[in-house]
Formats: sequence, structure tokens, C-alpha cells
Amino acid sequence: MVRVMASGVFDILHTGHISYLEQAKALGDELYVVVASDNTVRKNKHEPITPERMRVRIVSALKPVDVAMIGNDSGDMFAILDEIRPDVIVLGFDQKFDENTLSEELKKRGFDIAVKRADQSGEDLEATRAIIKKIRERIDLK
Repeated sequence: MVRVMASGVFDILHTGHISYLEQAKALGDELYVVVASDNTVRKNKHEPITPERMRVRIVSALKPVDVAMIGNDSGDMFAILDEIRPDVIVLGFDQKFDENTLSEELKKRGFDIAVKRADQSGEDLEATRAIIKKIRERIDLK
């Protein structure tokens, strides 16, 4: 049984998210998705549009996802690996991690986990921030 882990914010779900999770699921038997906590989103990106409890519920309902959980706020992104025990970690095409650096850090910490990167989806609408920008522009027109 190959366990795959993916992670992200998943704020304003779009086809890029779906493609990412489908690609991740295709690499194994079980897909665990770590949804960034509200505090993590605030610290690293922006004020979340959708609260973490709603985002994790939405992600857990998606067909490719076997288990969805909210990430921890400890500041140690590796802490959840002991709980999930993935065989593969799949990064989104736009996530700001270097696969080789992450692989090396995992090995230093005693994890034998393959790191893969998802491809960008051809039908991807655009990133969440671009969608928010479009909504704001349309509201300003009225």
C-alpha cells in the first residue's frame, strides 16, 4: 500500500487544485491531504477567505482524497510526517519548495520518502489570488 501526501491552502478551490490532487492520487493507493491552518496561511500568504474547518471539509469531499486534515501550527512542517507516514510527498507545481533540498532534509531526519512535483494543469483557471482579483474588478464595475 503506497501512501501519498499532498498539502496546500485550498482557499477558493479551482481546477488547478483538482488536477494536483488527481496527479497525487495516481502515484499511490491512499491520498492524505494536509490543509494549511488559518494561522499558517496568515503567516505565509494572506488572510484566508474560507476558514480552515470549511477548507478541510471541502477537500475531504473530493474524489481523489482519502483523508484530509488540518496542518499543525508548530512551525515544524515535518512534524505531521510521523502521523501520516507517507511513502511519497507530491508538491504542487507552484509550491516554493525545491524537490532536491526537501529530499535531503527528509533523509537527514530519517525519513525515506520520495518527493515528486505535479505538473501544471492545462485547464487551470488561475491561481486563487488571480480569481480574487477578478472578483474585485467585477464588483468595482457595478
